[in-house]
Amino acid sequence: MSKISPHAIIEDGATIGNDVEIGPFCFVSKDAKIGDETTIAQNTCIYGNTTIGKNNTIFSHAVIGSIPQDLKFNGEFVELIIGDNNTIREFTLFNPGTKGGGGKTIVGNHNLFMGYVHLGHDVIIGNHCIFANAATLAGHVEVGDYAVVGGMTPVHQFVHIGDYAMIGGASALAQDVPPFCMAEGNRASLRGLNLTGLRRHLAREDINELKSAYRDLFESGKPLKDTASEILENTKNHYVNDLCDFVLKTKRGIPFERKNL
Repeated sequence: MSKISPHAIIEDGATIGNDVEIGPFCFVSKDAKIGDETTIAQNTCIYGNTTIGKNNTIFSHAVIGSIPQDLKFNGEFVELIIGDNNTIREFTLFNPGTKGGGGKTIVGNHNLFMGYVHLGHDVIIGNHCIFANAATLAGHVEVGDYAVVGGMTPVHQFVHIGDYAMIGGASALAQDVPPFCMAEGNRASLRGLNLTGLRRHLAREDINELKSAYRDLFESGKPLKDTASEILENTKNHYVNDLCDFVLKTKRGIPFERKNL
């Protein structure tokens, strides 16, 4: 049985699952869908065509699904889709997609969004990520699984952050960060592998393979994409394959200090 405060405003047409809690002075739009066992704290607003999965916890004063901060938006049908088991802290702002970006902002499962985090339009977030306080993602950013973005860090539009990557706090990220890597600074550049994160999830043999590939790619001074192609031809490690494949597909480039041969 859901527990909805009599002081909340739930528009006719909203879909509310089982055992949902909605606190006082919340607003839920007629097109919203709230999954089972989700908790929405006081003064939170859920706008537009927003779908929220099961067992999410949304803290007070979050604004979820308000129209994109894109001057080209003209009222077309767009969506925000949030998965299961996410924690969304106070004063966060999540925008839906835009017509030019596919129309959907998508958030996966088991993510933590700390206070004042912003997700811009058409952002795609994987699973098990952490976004520290006031991390701000511009439109069309993509983030893989198990990534960490430090507090007070802006991420430029169209940037891609790979699986298990970590971005240091108070950085400014304008280019793509490959999976398994760590970047920091203003402007952010690669500082090595995210070894702390990798040791929690990967075997030692896989980490050693990634260390070797990282040295060849970013510390040898050889042409980056040529090196990635050469490693791909010789590796049997799927993590190394993912790293090199990311390098070959990057559109915004990778921020690292290029060494002369």
